[in-house]
Amino acid sequence: MKKLSLVLLFLIASIIAVGCSSKESSGSKDTEKKDDKVYTLKMSTQQAETSPIVKGFFELADRLEEKSEGRLKMEVYPSAQLGTDDDVIEQAEQGVNVAVLTDGSRMGLYVKDMGVIGAPYLADNYEDVLKITQGDTFKTWEKALAEEHGIRVLSFNWYDGPRHFLTNEPIEKPEDLKGLRIRTPGSPVWQESIKAMGATPIAMPWGEAYSAVQQGAIDGAEAQHTSTYPSRMYEVVKYVNKTGHFQLINGIIVGEKWFSTLPKDLQTLLLEEAKAVAEINAKEIASMQAELEKKLVEEGMTIVEPDVAAFKKAAEKAYDVLGLTKLKDQIHKEMGK
Repeated sequence: MKKLSLVLLFLIASIIAVGCSSKESSGSKDTEKKDDKVYTLKMSTQQAETSPIVKGFFELADRLEEKSEGRLKMEVYPSAQLGTDDDVIEQAEQGVNVAVLTDGSRMGLYVKDMGVIGAPYLADNYEDVLKITQGDTFKTWEKALAEEHGIRVLSFNWYDGPRHFLTNEPIEKPEDLKGLRIRTPGSPVWQESIKAMGATPIAMPWGEAYSAVQQGAIDGAEAQHTSTYPSRMYEVVKYVNKTGHFQLINGIIVGEKWFSTLPKDLQTLLLEEAKAVAEINAKEIASMQAELEKKLVEEGMTIVEPDVAAFKKAAEKAYDVLGLTKLKDQIHKEMGK
């Protein structure tokens, strides 16, 4: 009898063990399924597909898919296919799986001081702008964007070169811009900066600038070579006036809501790769400015070397109007200038 009881106990224990093992196995499969989930991010930009910075986005997409073993995919939508930047940013805030290429002046609509990144002549080259984005002040802006506005900065070291005035008459000094309607993004910092340098700022999407010049709705635009050439602006304007008033540093942002849905390892991968690819792409763009300028000349444009010192002096008014003079001094101190 005692022997039979022992056998029964052994059988019961075996059944329980098998049941537990089955649950553990099932749990393991569930975990595998969760880890195998594919996340897709839609990357939006107003830039044309032929733009060098967009080529960097395709490189980022390839690296994300490869290094995540297919778990994180990025689809690139150039030429404003997903809508205006403002529309896409609003979607990102709501938790949609979209990313957008943006700049400091547009982010200044959320964290006011961040707009100083888009102020004229704050920096002289890519190295200068990189110092700004690596400084303590910038880190406080990133934190404010995430905690107060639900916007996550993936990387802010995408560079697109210096911006210049594009017109049908030569511009050598600020007075030459008087009365000219110049297309520029709608952020207050850029609007006031263009106004301080003598022109009348007109806000409109970049994709509309070509036809607006062609139809006489505006007299010109201001842009970097990497946008001017792919957009074929040389067909409607004659002069590139090399003021270099803005050093265009860009960032990729997503919504904090969507970012928080990613597993931790994919969050880390996305942040690391966005910064790494941006650095490679920025150096390539910085090195190709002369080549792009040569192509613009070959297409019939004339390069004007204006009095940059005069434009820098005129641009100081924008800092006063926007109340950014003290912040500019603080940023320059962090940069060691």
